[in-house]
Amino acid sequence: MPEATLVEAVNLALARAMQEDPDVVVLGEDVGVNGGVFRATVGLQQRFGADRVIDTPLSEALIGGLCVGMAAQGLKPVGEIQFMGFIYPCIDQLANHASRLRNRTQGRLTCPMVLRAPFGAGIRAPEHHSESAEAMLAHIPGLRVVIPSSPERAYGLLLAAIRDPDPVVFLEPTRIYRAAKGQVEDNGEALPLDVAFVLREGRDVTLISWGAMLKETMAAADELAAGGVGADVIDLATLKPYDEDAVLASVAKTGRCVIVHEAARTGGFGAEIAACIAERGLASLLAPIVRVTGYDTVTPLPRLEQHYMPSVGRIVDAARRTCEFS
Repeated sequence: MPEATLVEAVNLALARAMQEDPDVVVLGEDVGVNGGVFRATVGLQQRFGADRVIDTPLSEALIGGLCVGMAAQGLKPVGEIQFMGFIYPCIDQLANHASRLRNRTQGRLTCPMVLRAPFGAGIRAPEHHSESAEAMLAHIPGLRVVIPSSPERAYGLLLAAIRDPDPVVFLEPTRIYRAAKGQVEDNGEALPLDVAFVLREGRDVTLISWGAMLKETMAAADELAAGGVGADVIDLATLKPYDEDAVLASVAKTGRCVIVHEAARTGGFGAEIAACIAERGLASLLAPIVRVTGYDTVTPLPRLEQHYMPSVGRIVDAARRTCEFS
């Protein structure tokens, strides 16, 4: 089976979707001639033409609006925002139009659009290039939020997102775009949305994360295993709606839970998961739920970036404290 990086898997999925469905259109700043700022769309305009791979003006609000209009008229647009920090001008289109179109028209229209954006820190970028604002997007009713953590899941989840009849924000962890390769067969098979993936099984503690932080979370699970602590590792993958049953089943087995995310702590999506466990799985808990997160500050510039992001050591320490609670 061929190997691919995460960004190459995104490219493969886009090409497959465009090949199979002439209604799929890609648009964004520099996605055509230049192949995108991270080369996620390289070669697509040459293959499918400028009518289907469209270089837009420098306007994120325009990209969002075009996606909504195209989707309402039967196309399946895939818009690209160059960095998540530039997504804020699109919020009006996402919150007031894309997410409401089915409800507003009583089902007469849907909005089968995907808005892709690289996100997260760890690439030594300047301000506005390192945001992790997934919780803000997950708070919008009618909007699905999907975050892959590997090339295999990037390929399958992006295909599923493009085929979904409702709007999806597809956030791609920039830090792991080219960090590792995975086995990716370009067979057109989608992975299920709204389903969490159990990456590792253990009986002592549940570790929950998504996106690039799965790298540190898996490394922490390895270190814990060396010390005799077995961890369930769950990749949430879809944040909205997320797989509550998978989370609760794991916590029922282990009795302990550590939630890891790069985003700032206050109002982060980890708080939503913790609230769900407290409401529906309190009787399973043997220790308080612990969150290992970024800090309540703007993502710092490169010299302090690694101090901001959750480390393997912080995750291991949290898991050990949870296991030692009595």
